Amino acid sequence: MHVTTHATTHATLPTTPPTTTPTTTDPSAAPVVLLDLDGTLSESAPGITASVAAAYGSLGLPVPSAAALRSFVGPPLQDSLRAHGVPEDLVPAALAAYRAHYDAGALRETRAYPGVLDALRALRAAGCTLLVATSKPQVRADPVCAYLGIDALVDGVFGAPPDDVPSSKALVVAAALASVPGHGPAVMVGDRSHDVVGAHANGVPCLGVTWGYAEPGELAEADALVDETDDLPRAALELLARTPA
Repeated sequence: MHVTTHATTHATLPTTPPTTTPTTTDPSAAPVVLLDLDGTLSESAPGITASVAAAYGSLGLPVPSAAALRSFVGPPLQDSLRAHGVPEDLVPAALAAYRAHYDAGALRETRAYPGVLDALRALRAAGCTLLVATSKPQVRADPVCAYLGIDALVDGVFGAPPDDVPSSKALVVAAALASVPGHGPAVMVGDRSHDVVGAHANGVPCLGVTWGYAEPGELAEADALVDETDDLPRAALELLARTPA
């Protein structure tokens, strides 16, 4: 089975996601496993929630509850800020304050979930192309993946564009898929509902992981669930086997 050249790549996000999975022209083309980052590969809540709290404090706004702060892990940050009371005119300042705190050291509070790196190695050994597809901005997704050693185990890292460019998880998934034309069946692995929505918008099934930051019932629309990182390779390969190219 063909495995893509081991090199981290990036792509410009398209303006609209495709409505179907790209057609596979080579029957031996590698299957693709798309991987969310925060809450799926990385336990990133401590640094993210601390940076969100610092951003609210810097603007003199009430800091959300601990449960609300955890809900910031995964979705696009600007969407979460709006949903949790930040006025539209203060969103740019909140983003800047968050990133100043995160870049000052909160990034290093991120850890790979136990067993995740071994799961990536197993999927690579099975012949899969592995692509990180995250709502984290590209400029932060790259250093996080490098810090955790994920970049050495995947074929590409795809994150969100700068704040002034509209984005969604569907667009990030579309960019990742576009980087491997003629690929085999694809599956998205994620821990939040926007991973499911972004995958389905591209005609890709979603494997929901229950060790992340989803609220109860949030992954109801996922095509399958997996509870342990040790089971991730088996669950992903089983879903790929049921997925047409």
